[in-house]
Amino acid sequence: MVLRLTIRTALFLAVMAALLFIPAGTARWPAAWVFLLGMIAWSTAMSAWLVKHDPGLLAERMAPLYQQGQKGWDKVLIHCAAILWGAWLAFMPLDAVRFGWSHVPVWVQGLGALCLLIMAYLVYLTFRENSFAAPVVRIQRERGHKVVTTGPYRHVRHPMYAGAIFFFLGVPLLLGSWYGLVLAPLMMAMLALRAVMEERMLIAELEGYADYAARVRYRLIPLIW
Repeated sequence: MVLRLTIRTALFLAVMAALLFIPAGTARWPAAWVFLLGMIAWSTAMSAWLVKHDPGLLAERMAPLYQQGQKGWDKVLIHCAAILWGAWLAFMPLDAVRFGWSHVPVWVQGLGALCLLIMAYLVYLTFRENSFAAPVVRIQRERGHKVVTTGPYRHVRHPMYAGAIFFFLGVPLLLGSWYGLVLAPLMMAMLALRAVMEERMLIAELEGYADYAARVRYRLIPLIW
């Protein structure tokens, strides 16, 4: 499993590097290297933690993105999100480097890096509490799927999605792309749609989720939504 995880992570990072440096037309882009090295460090640390503390969740997260029992609408959303994410990531180097449309101050890029650190911490908290945090929407009956109400789930119903908001804000700021930041709400909207659809399934099929949703009012952002 460790070898397969290493290969899969390396391929994912290689795709991200290609989406950044090929449109930029140069590898002399410090912000992109900071982003990629940060992602390598975070992926390595998170993978090592899962290997030691929750190999079951690691196996779920390494499973194919199209699975038996997965909702059809989730397959469509994952496909659309992958295309949109790739286009978004490839557009930002055009903006920030090749054509130089955006000029982002260094201190704002630092805020972007801080957003990514917050994202990484929220994902860690989610994994620590929820062994069922799979990348696909389905009821994991074979693993005894149950409602999780501890940790960040006391405050929002989808803490990992909340972390993704910081990712969508942090990446364009760190890379120096105002236009990437303008496009970020498209990614967030797709995430919000998935959260709503996922909750409908959980309320209908997972015992106790309806009561949990009634107690914890907010999906992603406390006091807002």
